[in-house]
Amino acid sequence: MTSPLHTEHQAFEQLSRHRHAQGYVALVLEGGYVEAGAGGRLRVQAGEVVFHRAHEAHQNQFGARGARVLNLPLPAGLCEDWTLGELGDADAVVRLAERDPVQAAALLRQEFRPGGTRLNDWPDLLAAALWADTALDLGAWAEGMGLAPASLSRGFRRAYGTSPKRYRLEQRALQALRRLPHWPDTLAALAAETGFADQAHLGRSLQALTGHAPGRLRQPG
Repeated sequence: MTSPLHTEHQAFEQLSRHRHAQGYVALVLEGGYVEAGAGGRLRVQAGEVVFHRAHEAHQNQFGARGARVLNLPLPAGLCEDWTLGELGDADAVVRLAERDPVQAAALLRQEFRPGGTRLNDWPDLLAAALWADTALDLGAWAEGMGLAPASLSRGFRRAYGTSPKRYRLEQRALQALRRLPHWPDTLAALAAETGFADQAHLGRSLQALTGHAPGRLRQPG
């Protein structure tokens, strides 16, 4: 019987864009897939791990062998820029996971080495640009790349499962969510800092992303 920690996916299966309320890390045991999410498009192979922070959305396209994946809690003390990489001793993590998933996640953090393959087509360049600048002018970016706005929207949606405008809004909300617990100023200032029109716009976006109002998310614990 397959362990609840494991998920199995069929050859050429596609998971449409979705999000998880809790963060987790996926260790690919067999097969592989392309994942498109907040960290860009990643080609994940057996032996590699990919990190998912809470409330990030992604879609997955599995390859000819499908995939078998071990899912573990997101390790404490995770570096902000850790997205994809490999493990020094993946077998040790797998063995420990059967007894204690939390300790296996801690071991995974110790064994992790950044690396792996990131796709670098124009949709991926746009995704990176939207993370770096949530006020990015999509029309100007498309013109600079020699793309018509309609082609930009269609191509990005095929790669990421959502429109560039929606992706930009999600990046704003994720950045605000990460800053919120330790934000020293007002919510209006946070809204301005992360590219929202006003505090109300920030509140609606965080509510849609997490199911909670900003005031509740800001409270410690």
